[in-house]
Amino acid sequence: MSRNGSGSWKERRRQHREEGRLGPPGPYALLPWLLLGLGAFSNLFQGETSNPWIGGLGLLVFNSLYPSVVFRGFEKRKRESPVSYVLLAVMALVTLGLAIGYGGSWLLFFPLLSLACGTILRNRQLMFGMLGLAAVATCVAIWRGDSNSDPWTIGYGTFISGAVTAAILTLSETVTELRATRQELATTAVEKERLRFSRDLHDLLGHTLSVIVVKSEAARRLAPRDMDAALAQVADIESVGRQALTEIREAVTGYREGSLATELDRARSALTAAGIEAVVHRSGPPLTPQAEALLGWVVRETVTNVVRHSNATTCSFVVAGAAEHVRLTVTDDGRGPAGPPPAPGIGGTGLKGLTERLAAAGGSLTAGPGPGGGFVVGAELPVDTVDAAGSPSSPPTLGR
Repeated sequence: MSRNGSGSWKERRRQHREEGRLGPPGPYALLPWLLLGLGAFSNLFQGETSNPWIGGLGLLVFNSLYPSVVFRGFEKRKRESPVSYVLLAVMALVTLGLAIGYGGSWLLFFPLLSLACGTILRNRQLMFGMLGLAAVATCVAIWRGDSNSDPWTIGYGTFISGAVTAAILTLSETVTELRATRQELATTAVEKERLRFSRDLHDLLGHTLSVIVVKSEAARRLAPRDMDAALAQVADIESVGRQALTEIREAVTGYREGSLATELDRARSALTAAGIEAVVHRSGPPLTPQAEALLGWVVRETVTNVVRHSNATTCSFVVAGAAEHVRLTVTDDGRGPAGPPPAPGIGGTGLKGLTERLAAAGGSLTAGPGPGGGFVVGAELPVDTVDAAGSPSSPPTLGR
């Protein structure tokens, strides 16, 4: 018996003890059943067996193979190995030879062989194996006629030994897999929450800081000639900062709900401060909160990109609601950022994430250069949008 064969089982047992939970039975729990062979050993010791050297050799081979097979049964890779079936076949031949040759107490090796089979065989193999082994044990017991028990008792004990062993081990393996799955789900939930918070924080701060920069520049330009207008921009900066604090608190708790109307108003203010004319057209029935939140994020992130990258003079928002769907189209007449073009592969990952989120809610997102220049972002959602994509407070970063 190799110590490596039971290494992972010992590790699982150690983990279960540390977690304070009962783990699956181990191979050591099946070793005491070898005591069933004490009767045969007693026959050898007392000289009641003919050809004791053959009987002793058979007993030695069986007792050597049994622990090896049992320990292999607790390792899936080794259990399904052809070596395990070869060892079982050798055990079956030894058991059959000893039972036919000696009978009596030696017939109890059939239940022991069945226990070993229960650790290796599964599903249909187990069913046919146990039925066949029980039938053989019963026939040999009837033919020998010297068993201390009725022949059907030998057959029944043989069948039930392997069947119960296999059932217990299968159930234990299932419980172990369920525990591992539960741990994996818990880890995934933690990672998902971390991703949601980091994504929210990135998007909230990115948009807010862009607006603050634009309004600060506007206040600096206005201060020499129109102090009241400059102070108004400073007041807007204060308002944006306070709103950002509120949004960050909501993002931390995971209860942030966006509003399309609110985001459109903020978009108009941010674009005006950047010297970009904002045009808003909205029609159609009221939207669900989930649709409002998702489209609000599209407006927020699109405006951030327009202010940062477009060099546009006009940006229009068209919200068109119909009986089955609502579509938001954001169009600017920008020429892109000044200076050299960005390196290939920069940007666009947030756009892909937002596309996936809208698709999960039953919608779609398109983005690209407009037919007459500029950039067009189109988002479409069904009017009965549900929160299929998770909390709407966790959008991806939109980028060109």
